[in-house]
Amino acid sequence: MNQFILPEGRRLLSEENRGLCNSTLGLYRAMEAGTILEGMALQCNKEQGMMVELGSFVGRIPWNECAMGLAEERVRDISVLTRVGQPVSVVVINIIHEDGYLIPILSRKKAQELAWTHLSALPLGTIIPVTTTHLEPFGAFVDMGCGLPSLIGLERISVSRIPHPSARFTVGQELLVAIHNIDLMQFRIQLTHRELLGTWSENADIFTVASTVPGIVRSIKSYGIFIELAPNFSGLAEPSISHQEGDRVSVYLKSIQPQHMKCKLLVIGSLPPAPPAPLRYYLPQNGRIEHWCFSPDNCVRPKIQWEF
Repeated sequence: MNQFILPEGRRLLSEENRGLCNSTLGLYRAMEAGTILEGMALQCNKEQGMMVELGSFVGRIPWNECAMGLAEERVRDISVLTRVGQPVSVVVINIIHEDGYLIPILSRKKAQELAWTHLSALPLGTIIPVTTTHLEPFGAFVDMGCGLPSLIGLERISVSRIPHPSARFTVGQELLVAIHNIDLMQFRIQLTHRELLGTWSENADIFTVASTVPGIVRSIKSYGIFIELAPNFSGLAEPSISHQEGDRVSVYLKSIQPQHMKCKLLVIGSLPPAPPAPLRYYLPQNGRIEHWCFSPDNCVRPKIQWEF
């Protein structure tokens, strides 16, 4: 049984997937082994289910096999219908001959059940790959594997506060996240992203006092402007009426103070808008976060830290 769990779209062009999907023998081998395959959804309706291009064949997913939780109404029909034109993960459950054609009978539900069994058994803090599917004001929805959805809440995207997930992510972006909580009763896995973006000290080490760098205005207060230099690292500049939240600016680093977890800035000028910068991850060697402390060791303020 293949337990290599990936978000939909990441195995479609793999050598293994193409090899199994392009021959009758390959399909039978995949069915016997319970291997997760991937094909393109061609069309879908509740009466006939979903038609899937699977290499050299066109397979069929019965409606109730289109998603885990669909029959129990935990999943809405629209989440299945919107997969048309996109890759779907499937398991071959039967192979029939109809009007002279070989037709694989497929189950996306069983692929998702394999994904759930694997993911729900992982320890909290385990880092997994995901792909963003859509962005809402309250967070980013992602595919954890085989189309299983989860949400990264807005507050768990980064330490620096953002007005909307689009300030950090784009739809279809490949991310890494850590498992924050598993609810076996509700079939839900909660994810977090901010702990992978580095501690205050790891981010501060990127910057040098007396240098000028780009930043984004994230918050404007009466006593100053908070400017993000990295997703988990911000500094404070003097108050100004010339800038608004979301503005991109160049800033001069006046000082970096680990003991107070502060960075003092001076705004030099305005910069044109730019897409979100590529994410920089700080990953533990064992692939799991057990304890995370954002604060520097010598910080005199209360430590920001928690266990997984």
